[in-house]
Amino acid sequence: MHKMFRGAAALLTTAAAVVALGGTAQAQPAAQAADWAGCPSGAVCIYPQNQDPAVSPSNIYWAYGPHDLSNQTGRHWVLNNQTGGATADLCLNYGGTNCNYHMPSQFGAYADLTPVNSIKLNRP
Repeated sequence: MHKMFRGAAALLTTAAAVVALGGTAQAQPAAQAADWAGCPSGAVCIYPQNQDPAVSPSNIYWAYGPHDLSNQTGRHWVLNNQTGGATADLCLNYGGTNCNYHMPSQFGAYADLTPVNSIKLNRP
Protein backbone atom coordinates (compact mmCIF):
# COMPACT_ATOMS: atom_id res chain seq x y z
CA MET A 1 0.00 0.00 0.00
CA HIS A 2 2.87 2.33 0.85
CA LYS A 3 4.38 1.74 -2.62
CA MET A 4 1.06 2.62 -4.23
CA PHE A 5 0.93 5.98 -2.41
CA ARG A 6 4.54 6.76 -3.42
CA GLY A 7 3.68 5.95 -7.05
CA ALA A 8 0.58 8.17 -6.92
CA ALA A 9 2.58 11.01 -5.34
CA ALA A 10 5.26 10.71 -8.02
CA LEU A 11 2.60 10.78 -10.75
CA LEU A 12 0.96 13.89 -9.29
CA THR A 13 4.33 15.63 -8.95
CA THR A 14 5.15 14.83 -12.60
CA ALA A 15 1.73 16.06 -13.75
CA ALA A 16 2.14 19.30 -11.79
CA ALA A 17 5.59 19.84 -13.33
CA VAL A 18 4.21 19.33 -16.84
CA VAL A 19 1.39 21.82 -16.21
CA ALA A 20 3.83 24.35 -14.71
CA LEU A 21 6.21 24.06 -17.64
CA GLY A 22 3.39 24.09 -20.20
CA GLY A 23 2.03 27.44 -19.09
CA THR A 24 -0.89 28.59 -21.20
CA ALA A 25 0.34 27.20 -24.53
CA GLN A 26 -2.42 25.69 -26.63
CA ALA A 27 -1.84 22.44 -28.51
CA GLN A 28 -2.68 22.49 -32.20
CA PRO A 29 -5.01 19.81 -33.55
CA ALA A 30 -3.16 16.89 -35.14
CA ALA A 31 -5.01 17.41 -38.44
CA GLN A 32 -3.64 20.95 -38.84
CA ALA A 33 -0.27 20.78 -40.58
CA ALA A 34 2.27 23.56 -40.79
CA ASP A 35 5.22 24.52 -42.91
CA TRP A 36 8.15 22.17 -42.38
CA ALA A 37 11.70 23.36 -43.11
CA GLY A 38 10.32 25.88 -45.60
CA CYS A 39 8.09 23.28 -47.29
CA PRO A 40 4.49 24.54 -47.31
CA SER A 41 1.75 22.42 -45.82
CA GLY A 42 0.20 20.29 -48.58
CA ALA A 43 3.33 20.15 -50.76
CA VAL A 44 6.25 17.83 -51.49
CA CYS A 45 9.63 19.59 -51.58
CA ILE A 46 13.10 18.82 -52.89
CA TYR A 47 16.03 20.75 -51.44
CA PRO A 48 19.32 21.68 -53.12
CA GLN A 49 22.04 19.05 -53.27
CA ASN A 50 23.86 18.49 -49.96
CA GLN A 51 21.74 21.06 -48.07
CA ASP A 52 21.74 19.41 -44.67
CA PRO A 53 19.71 20.28 -42.72
CA ALA A 54 16.90 21.12 -45.12
CA VAL A 55 16.21 24.86 -44.98
CA SER A 56 14.93 26.25 -48.27
CA PRO A 57 13.42 24.05 -51.01
CA SER A 58 14.51 24.35 -54.63
CA ASN A 59 11.47 22.48 -56.01
CA ILE A 60 7.92 22.49 -54.64
CA TYR A 61 5.23 20.15 -55.99
CA TRP A 62 1.51 20.60 -55.31
CA ALA A 63 -0.38 18.56 -57.92
CA TYR A 64 -1.09 14.85 -57.63
CA GLY A 65 0.50 12.66 -60.28
CA PRO A 66 4.00 12.29 -61.72
CA HIS A 67 6.55 15.08 -62.04
CA ASP A 68 9.68 14.49 -64.11
CA LEU A 69 12.95 15.66 -62.60
CA SER A 70 15.97 17.15 -64.33
CA ASN A 71 19.43 18.04 -63.04
CA GLN A 72 18.80 16.37 -59.69
CA THR A 73 21.93 14.40 -58.82
CA GLY A 74 23.57 13.56 -55.52
CA ARG A 75 21.97 13.62 -52.09
CA HIS A 76 18.90 15.80 -51.48
CA TRP A 77 16.32 16.09 -48.75
CA VAL A 78 12.84 15.22 -50.02
CA LEU A 79 10.02 16.10 -47.62
CA ASN A 80 6.44 14.94 -48.03
CA ASN A 81 4.49 17.64 -46.20
CA GLN A 82 1.18 16.66 -47.79
CA THR A 83 -1.86 16.37 -45.57
CA GLY A 84 -4.68 13.89 -45.22
CA GLY A 85 -2.50 10.81 -45.70
CA ALA A 86 -1.30 11.64 -49.23
CA THR A 87 1.90 9.77 -50.13
CA ALA A 88 4.81 10.36 -52.51
CA ASP A 89 7.06 8.00 -54.47
CA LEU A 90 10.56 8.40 -55.89
CA CYS A 91 10.65 6.68 -59.27
CA LEU A 92 13.49 5.44 -61.47
CA ASN A 93 11.70 6.15 -64.77
CA TYR A 94 10.10 9.29 -66.14
CA GLY A 95 6.32 9.55 -65.84
CA GLY A 96 6.16 8.16 -62.31
CA THR A 97 6.89 4.53 -63.17
CA ASN A 98 9.25 1.96 -61.63
CA CYS A 99 8.95 3.61 -58.24
CA ASN A 100 11.33 2.25 -55.64
CA TYR A 101 10.85 4.48 -52.60
CA HIS A 102 7.51 5.21 -50.91
CA MET A 103 7.05 8.10 -48.45
CA PRO A 104 4.01 8.47 -46.21
CA SER A 105 2.75 11.97 -45.45
CA GLN A 106 4.81 13.97 -42.94
CA PHE A 107 7.90 11.92 -43.82
CA GLY A 108 11.29 12.98 -45.18
CA ALA A 109 14.25 11.21 -46.74
CA TYR A 110 17.83 12.23 -47.48
CA ALA A 111 18.13 10.38 -50.79
CA ASP A 112 20.54 10.05 -53.70
CA LEU A 113 18.47 11.40 -56.58
CA THR A 114 21.02 10.45 -59.29
CA PRO A 115 19.02 7.37 -60.41
CA VAL A 116 15.63 9.05 -59.75
CA ASN A 117 13.90 10.54 -62.79
CA SER A 118 10.49 11.41 -61.39
CA ILE A 119 8.50 11.94 -58.23
CA LYS A 120 4.85 10.95 -57.95
CA LEU A 121 2.33 12.52 -55.56
CA ASN A 122 -0.47 10.12 -54.67
CA ARG A 123 -3.99 10.87 -53.48
CA PRO A 124 -4.90 9.41 -50.09
